[in-house]
Amino acid sequence: MAPHPPSAGHTTTETRAAPDRTRWWGFALYALVAAVHLITLLVGPADLVYPTKLALMPALALATLWALRGSMRGAGTTRTGIAAASVLLAAIGFSWLGDGAAFFFPFAGDELPFMLLCFGLAHLAYIVLFVRLLPRRPLAPWTLVYAVWWGVMLAVLWPHLGALTIAVALYGLILGGTAVAATRGSTITAIGGAFFLVSDTILALRLFFPGGESLGDGWVMLTYTIGQGLLVYGAVRLIRSEP
Repeated sequence: MAPHPPSAGHTTTETRAAPDRTRWWGFALYALVAAVHLITLLVGPADLVYPTKLALMPALALATLWALRGSMRGAGTTRTGIAAASVLLAAIGFSWLGDGAAFFFPFAGDELPFMLLCFGLAHLAYIVLFVRLLPRRPLAPWTLVYAVWWGVMLAVLWPHLGALTIAVALYGLILGGTAVAATRGSTITAIGGAFFLVSDTILALRLFFPGGESLGDGWVMLTYTIGQGLLVYGAVRLIRSEP
């Protein structure tokens, strides 16, 4: 007896499953770019460190667009989903400017203020994303630990900040706000927000605290790439689950 041909419903299910299996490949590409950057940072060649750093956020933006392809069109698309995708891409874009502050703002004598400004805007975008557009969970009481973190970091760094005291204090407040806001999305975004905070904490100690130079750039970028990747991956999953 000849085998029965597959039903139309079975074929449709397989057709829909095929794009879903490839939808997340962009994040594998981002992970590869991050790994290459970390390798060049640790063992060289030094000439590739900055170019691979500048490639991180474009790879993450590409992963976002690839994962969301097809879901931002049609009658079923929600305004919230479109707004969330736009704000997410804005956060990635501001992060890119922060990563390449020396490249994008060559006229600046000191890249640090521009880096703080760009990443501050990126954090504000993440806060809007998880508080206004993609909240899925109530605020957990344990997030008060981030307020404690801000107070301790400010007390430790205050004597060494000089003219950047107010800017760093405000940036730390916004950074902690991202970590808190990310807990309202999902477990994935909450972990991503925590990694981002750890990355900037290590960076702040390296920049301002005496002896902080012993904390290697590798730890900064490792926690940074994990944090950004999880924040964006988690946000994309939330956007795709919009009713």
